[in-house]
Amino acid sequence: MAILVAVLLMVVLVGGAAGVNLYIRWARKPLLSAGGPKRITVPPGATVESVARNLDESGLIRDARVFTMSAEGVSIRPGVYDIAPTESVAQIVSRLEKGDVVTVRVTFPEGFTVRQIAKRLAKNELCDEALFYELVTKRGKTIDASFKPPANLEGYLFPATYRFPLGETEGGIAERMLSGFESVFAKRYADDIRRSGRTISELVIVASMIEREARTPGDRPLIAGVIYNRLKRGMRLQIDATVQYARGEHKERLLYRDLEVESPYNTYRVAGLPPGPICCPGADALEAALNPADHDFLFYVAKTDGSHVFGKTLADHNRNIAAVRRSR
Repeated sequence: MAILVAVLLMVVLVGGAAGVNLYIRWARKPLLSAGGPKRITVPPGATVESVARNLDESGLIRDARVFTMSAEGVSIRPGVYDIAPTESVAQIVSRLEKGDVVTVRVTFPEGFTVRQIAKRLAKNELCDEALFYELVTKRGKTIDASFKPPANLEGYLFPATYRFPLGETEGGIAERMLSGFESVFAKRYADDIRRSGRTISELVIVASMIEREARTPGDRPLIAGVIYNRLKRGMRLQIDATVQYARGEHKERLLYRDLEVESPYNTYRVAGLPPGPICCPGADALEAALNPADHDFLFYVAKTDGSHVFGKTLADHNRNIAAVRRSR
C-alpha cells in the first residue's frame, strides 16, 4: 500500500512539474500573432516587477510573474519603447536590456541659433522649449566637456543630424550636441587652436559670422581674412548678420535705421568682436575661422548669386557695389 501511495505521489509531482513547464512555455510566447506596437515608458530606476506590471496592463505579455522570472538578473534600461504583442518575452527582455528605445531623427542646419534649435526640438516633442533654452543660455557651464564651455552655449551646439531617444533630458541633448562640437573642432584641432594664438571663444565668434555671411564654400576663408584684417586695423566689422542677431528677428533687407540698433552685437556701432557667437557654425566655417585666407581685402559685397566681390579700399568697395546694383 505504501509503495502504491509513493508511486501515485510521484506521478502527481511529475505531472504537476510538466504542467508548470508547459504553462511557462505558453506564457513566454507572443500574446498575439498580429497587432500594432504599444508605447511604454520605463522610468529611471524602474524594477523588473514594475516593468512586468506595465507590460501586463498594456496587454503585451500573458503573465507578469513569468516575465519577472525570465528577466531575473537583467539590467533594464530606461526610456520609451514601442513593443508589439507579436513579440515573445525573450524578445522583449532582449530589447529592454539593449535599450532599443524609440528615437527621433532631427536635423539642425548650419547657422541655426540656440533659439531655433530649442524650437525644433520642441516641435519634435523631444524636450520643453523653455527649459532647453534656459539651460543652454544660462547654465552651459554645468554640462561636461573637455574644455570649459561658457554659460551661454550659442555657437557651441554642433549643427548636424541626430537621433535622440524619446524622453531624453534637456541636459542629455545639450551634452550630445556639445560633444559634437568637441569631436569636430575643439579636440580635432586642439594643436592648431593653440598655435593660432586665438581662444576657442574668439574662433567660434568669428566662425558664426562667417556662417551667416558666406553662401559659397570659397568665400568662407576670404571673409575670415576680411574680419581679421579689419580687426588688426581697428576698423568696425560692420557685418549685417550681427545686426540681424541684435534685432532678434530676420529681415530680408536691412535699412539704414536698422544699423543703429543699440546692442553690443551690432558691429556697425561697436568695435571689435561681438560678445558672443551669433549662431551655431558648421565645420567648414569653424575651419575657415582657424585658417583664414591671406590677403589684403577689407571689404566685400554680395552678388545676386550669393557669392561676394572683395575690395582692398573703400573706392574698390564702392565700385563693386555699383557693379552689383547694375547687374540686378
